[in-house]
Amino acid sequence: MQKETSPMVSIVTLTWNTTEITCDFLRSINEHCAYPNLEIIIVDNGSKENPAALFKSIRPDVNVILNGKNLGFTGGNNVGIRAAKGDYLFIVNNDTEFTPGLLEGLVRIFDRYPDAGIASPKFHYFFHKGTIEYAGYQTVNVFTGRNAMIGCGEEDRGQYNEIKVTNYAHGGGMMVPRKVIEEVGGLPEEFFIYYEEFDWCEQIKRKGYKVYYQPESLIYHKESMTTGKASPFKTFYHTKNRILFMKRNMSFFSYCVFLLYFTFLTIPKNTLSFIFKSQKAHLRSFWKGIMWHFNHKISFN
Repeated sequence: MQKETSPMVSIVTLTWNTTEITCDFLRSINEHCAYPNLEIIIVDNGSKENPAALFKSIRPDVNVILNGKNLGFTGGNNVGIRAAKGDYLFIVNNDTEFTPGLLEGLVRIFDRYPDAGIASPKFHYFFHKGTIEYAGYQTVNVFTGRNAMIGCGEEDRGQYNEIKVTNYAHGGGMMVPRKVIEEVGGLPEEFFIYYEEFDWCEQIKRKGYKVYYQPESLIYHKESMTTGKASPFKTFYHTKNRILFMKRNMSFFSYCVFLLYFTFLTIPKNTLSFIFKSQKAHLRSFWKGIMWHFNHKISFN
C-alpha cells in the first residue's frame, strides 16, 4: 500500500495523567504500524504536567494538543477530531497496543462495504493475550439498558473470524470516515464518558450506515487504566448515561418499560447493595446520576 494511493488515517487518542501509558501506546505504533499515510494526534485533557516533549521524543511527528482542562472522553476526542486531516479517523484509547495490519484491515472495511459507517477491530485483553474482550456487541436490553460484548472472556479459537455487521463499535478503538463525521457530527458531549459510542453508533445508523466488526484487525486493551474497574466516578456516569441513552434512542414505549424496570428493580437493588457494602461514595454517585435528569447542573465532584 503506497502513500500516494493510501487514504490518510488520523489516529486520535486522549491522555489524562497517563503519560507512561501513552508513551507505551506510541512505542507500539512505532513497532507494529507500517501504514504509510498517517498522522497521530494526542489530546491532553488537562494533565498535571505537560507531556508533549516526552511524546515527541518517541514520535517527533506527533501533534500534541493541550486542552488545559478535562473535557471528558467526548469533548477531548472532539478536539482531536476537529484537528484531524485524515480521510479516516481512528479514535482509540491510549491504553491499547497496536498489532501489524490493524489500520490496513479497518480501511479495507470501507473499501469493501459502501454502507460501512464505523468499524472496530477484534479486541484481546492486553494482560491475557489470546482471550477475547470484543468481537461485536449484542443489542441493548430494553429492560436493563445494558448489553454485552460478544465473545467476552472466551479463548480465541477463531470462532469470531468472520467480518460482520454488529450493533455497536467498541469505544476503545473505532474507525470512522470523515464524510460520516461531517454528516453526523462528533461524539455526543452530553455523555462526557460511557455510553457515548453507543449513542454515536445509533446516530450513524439513523443516517443509513452500518457498524462493522473487523476480525482481520486485532488490538490489545489494558482496560480501564484511567478510571479504574470500579469507582464512584464510573458509577455516576454509568447511571446518568444509561438513562440518557435510553431516553435518546428508544421508542416512547420502550423507554417507559425501561423506566419501570429501573425504578422498581434497579434503584432498590443498587441502593441496598451499596448500603450493605458500606459504599457511601458509590451510593451518592448513583443517586447523583439519577438526579442529574432533574437538574443538569449536578456533576461528579
